[in-house]
Amino acid sequence: MAEKFGFDVKLMHLGEKFIDIVRNPRYGYGKNMNPCIDCRILMLQEARKFMELSGADFIVTGEVLGQRPKSQFKNGLNIVERDSGLKGWLVRPLSAKLLPQTIPEKNGLLDREQLETISGRSRSRQMELAEEYGLEDYPSPAAGCLLTDASYSRRLKDLFEHNERVDFNDVNLLRAGRHFRLSDHTKVIVGRNKEDNGKLLKYAKAEHTVLEALGTGSPITLYIDNRGADYIEKAAAITARYSDLKNEASVEVTCRYKDSDKILRVSPAKLDEISELIIR
Repeated sequence: MAEKFGFDVKLMHLGEKFIDIVRNPRYGYGKNMNPCIDCRILMLQEARKFMELSGADFIVTGEVLGQRPKSQFKNGLNIVERDSGLKGWLVRPLSAKLLPQTIPEKNGLLDREQLETISGRSRSRQMELAEEYGLEDYPSPAAGCLLTDASYSRRLKDLFEHNERVDFNDVNLLRAGRHFRLSDHTKVIVGRNKEDNGKLLKYAKAEHTVLEALGTGSPITLYIDNRGADYIEKAAAITARYSDLKNEASVEVTCRYKDSDKILRVSPAKLDEISELIIR
């Protein structure tokens, strides 16, 4: 889009600030782990800093009055504008005529008559505008946020409950594989396919143990434990369960921890034994 319409894109990573607001949102969650109001405030606070650095006159968003149940009703819009420090400087052109006049409008930078009166959940007017302005390749109207996904949210909640410190590697791992909680301090992630295996290796940390049944089709398994290897045999059995040798009486599973390898011979875990361990 930037290339087509000739504008610059500035990417700003929210880092640990984003993890902090997801863990402890001032304004609570939506249906799952989505802290929509706090998220908007954080993004706009960062945008305000860039606005001041770059000498921009105001900030524009695509928010629509009444479109999102938590963050885009009038009260939510007002909270976001106030807490982001952008009161009067935040322009929402799609619903502008339904909202108070902004400073750029009062100063003559914007013609209020050219702004819109869109409200509610329908996207028909937005689609008309997209066609009018030649916007063809845009996402389908959906939330698109992983934090609104029930399964992902359960994994994230489990991560927060069992870890005082969380970083982006931990968060990225939530998107791959099957997740098993073996104890309060032990978690196992098992790849579902080649793509998952690649992600697990990419985001594995030095303190994680990597398990694999060599010489056969096997998942990559990450063994994550901050106290030791108490459940490593269980992790090996789960790895064997999802390998191509799952029907064999015993399977050799290699466990790699830092620069050392060891081999465990285990019986593949039975599904009914591990089903209650899955973080669904």
